[in-house]
Amino acid sequence: MKYIHRVLERKLLAYAESFPCTLVSGARQVGKSTLLEHFFGKTHRTFVFDPVEDIYGVRQDPDLFLKNNPPPLILDEIQYVPELIPALKRAVDRSRTPGMYLITGSQQWEIMKQLAESLAGRVGILELSGFSLAEQFGSASQDWLTRWLEGDSQNSDGVLDMLHGMGSRKLSATRQIWRGGFPEVQTLRDEVVPGWMRGYVGTYLQRDVRVLLDARDETQFAAFLALCASLSAQECNYNHLGRDIGLSAPSAKRWIGILRGTYQWLEIPAFSANHIKRLSSRPKGYLSDTGLACYLMRISSDQAVQGHPAFGALFETLVATEIHKRIQSFPLPPALYHYRQHSGAEVDLIIEKDGKLFPVEIKSSTKAHPMDARSIRIFQEKEKDRAQTGLVVYAGEELLRLNERCLAVPFDWL
Repeated sequence: MKYIHRVLERKLLAYAESFPCTLVSGARQVGKSTLLEHFFGKTHRTFVFDPVEDIYGVRQDPDLFLKNNPPPLILDEIQYVPELIPALKRAVDRSRTPGMYLITGSQQWEIMKQLAESLAGRVGILELSGFSLAEQFGSASQDWLTRWLEGDSQNSDGVLDMLHGMGSRKLSATRQIWRGGFPEVQTLRDEVVPGWMRGYVGTYLQRDVRVLLDARDETQFAAFLALCASLSAQECNYNHLGRDIGLSAPSAKRWIGILRGTYQWLEIPAFSANHIKRLSSRPKGYLSDTGLACYLMRISSDQAVQGHPAFGALFETLVATEIHKRIQSFPLPPALYHYRQHSGAEVDLIIEKDGKLFPVEIKSSTKAHPMDARSIRIFQEKEKDRAQTGLVVYAGEELLRLNERCLAVPFDWL
């Protein structure tokens, strides 16, 4: 398969030149190994660890493994060999040469936490997701989002000038939603995609979930995963989340933590400020891949997405996860929040960078109207100078001015 350039490449190379260890984390099958092999395959030996078999004898004697295999190394799926982490620390303490160990992991749980704590100051950590739209269509280096967040965003004229000359690719939102962002899926015919997704879910349950849950819970967890897909783009109410499948609120919260810890679930906290009262405190959740969500919701084709009751939620999931993917390339990724007042005003995303607040509303319609910017205007009035020019990201094809402080932009500009 032809290598597709990723938005994290520059950050990865900078980390590898600065830290003895670089960890590329993310869900399985998002391209972590491919990314490292592309840049370092000729200079680093690669070891892929197995959840069952101790192929290289690492679990028995990790120090001997590192002694027999001096760096530079690529250590793939390190969560399967937690015994290696203390040995890595000892090896790095002896020689802090940049680029010694490039590591991948598909879990944020205790093993990754142990690695981050043991190698504090010695490891750079990156999060890789599935392909973004920019990566799929060869425009990973074009980054208007960075310019919007770093430029003069107080007035819409400046933002309009900045975006001048850009155009929609006229992509089908339903097709992008249905196929999602897993790299291997992009090479498959439509009729094969559901089979691939089925295998992905099976492998995820058997290799990731089984080691984190009792085996008897595995079937119920599969039902919980499907339930979460149907609740993507909604606030997380743990008291109600697992009720339909007989799951208690504490268990639902713990299982959401497992999804989050294995990069299958993106959770965005509610925005709060000391002078704003009566704001929702519940986080908002998104399944990390819209293609996987469609499979779990039994949506059989991209044509079926448009008329599905969940189309609006799936479109919001697509845009929210796209923005999350893009900001991971920033030296310090901005914070993401959602905003909701009990009075009704709701903004899907608030991006906070350097004290400035950038509101984003997401609409699945192909037309954008001034009323779509109502909640953004309310947020701007409350936050005053901190709030910047807002964007309504929609499924149309034109850049539009909705009011003096809000523009509408096509989703495929992401």
